[in-house]
Amino acid sequence: MKTKAVRLYGKNDLRLEEFELPEIKDDEILARIVSDSICMSSYKAAIQGADHKRVPNNVKDNPVIIGHEFAGEIIQVGDKWKNDFKKGQKFSIQPAVNVPERPYDAPGYSYPNIGGAATYIVIPNEFMERKCLLNFSGDAFYQGSLAEPMSCIVGAFHASYHTKAGVYEHDMGIVEGGKMAVLAGVGPMGLGAIDYALHCDRKPGLLVVTDIDDARLKRAASIYTVEEAAKNGVKLIYVNTGASDDPVKLLRDYTDGTGYDDVFVFAPVKPVVEQGDQILGKDGCLNFFAGPTDPKFSAMFNFYNVHYSSTHIVGTSGGNTQDMMESLDLMSTKSINPSSMITHIGGIDSVIDTTLNLPKIPGGKKLIYTNINLELTAITDFKEKGKTNPLFAKLAEIVEANNGLWNAQAEQFLLANAK
Repeated sequence: MKTKAVRLYGKNDLRLEEFELPEIKDDEILARIVSDSICMSSYKAAIQGADHKRVPNNVKDNPVIIGHEFAGEIIQVGDKWKNDFKKGQKFSIQPAVNVPERPYDAPGYSYPNIGGAATYIVIPNEFMERKCLLNFSGDAFYQGSLAEPMSCIVGAFHASYHTKAGVYEHDMGIVEGGKMAVLAGVGPMGLGAIDYALHCDRKPGLLVVTDIDDARLKRAASIYTVEEAAKNGVKLIYVNTGASDDPVKLLRDYTDGTGYDDVFVFAPVKPVVEQGDQILGKDGCLNFFAGPTDPKFSAMFNFYNVHYSSTHIVGTSGGNTQDMMESLDLMSTKSINPSSMITHIGGIDSVIDTTLNLPKIPGGKKLIYTNINLELTAITDFKEKGKTNPLFAKLAEIVEANNGLWNAQAEQFLLANAK
């Protein structure tokens, strides 16, 4: 089986190539990729090459396929797995394989024949053994791609913790009915956090979401409305902290001065982290979600409050298989809708430029359909492009009828009509 894939050879060296996949073994599975969402982690791997801890040292001679947020359908099943998986079955992948002797290995970084930026892949036995190949029953492939980033959010909520005075046991998870702040929270992952906070089984009572961009805040408020939040028992407030002379006081005032039980920081920016520390209440937990690229990144944290007010900090990266299964279940029941994360659509021919320039491209998630050719295009540009291109004209019509969001109907139309 020939595949077309974007492979990493070294620092800033990505190549779109066609090559022959090996015949699958009895304990492997052949699959077709349909969608792959480009993650900032792929950008980091692309610019760091072999210096990245997940990328093999010999990548120059043994290139790897990039992309780890992917979904598709099974084409052929080795004999070992025929009772567990079927041809035509839709799937998503949990990239945290956690092979003991190779703890950092993951698809998208470490494997020559499996990664998201490809048309066909071979799924190794160790993925099935560790239950990383997940059945997916949603109505659109992009949901399977976004299950991985959503699982990171689910994992972050589960990793927050609290304690009782005099009892040194961690009560895992956010405070139910408590006060939560999501700082720099209207980027793609922040939007996912709002969605999950409003629709999970352990909701805050107050949710304050901040940013310094009015347009981004307005878009978030149009997707996750104050009215919808109220129906779910959550008081939702959007705040532009850039417009305040004293954002810490402004944010604390929303809690009547008590501070927040749970604070999530979605940008690796020193003042934002320090702002998060300053708004914590007693036994407040700060979750530093955003992964910095600078290994020396640091910020001030009030250790007087650590000692006397039991404030604390956690950091999470990725979600486990249970987190991903929860994400898939919530999407399949339409409890959450990660479409809000997606701002751009592209084909496999747009992967290299998009990955290498990801920090410079505004917006949220860049969703790639690997079996088509299509320049990376912002959803907001569909209407303009539709003046000369009937494909985009129809896509604009579909997304406009869905509050400007990517959706299953748009995906189906694109796959049926794109080159």
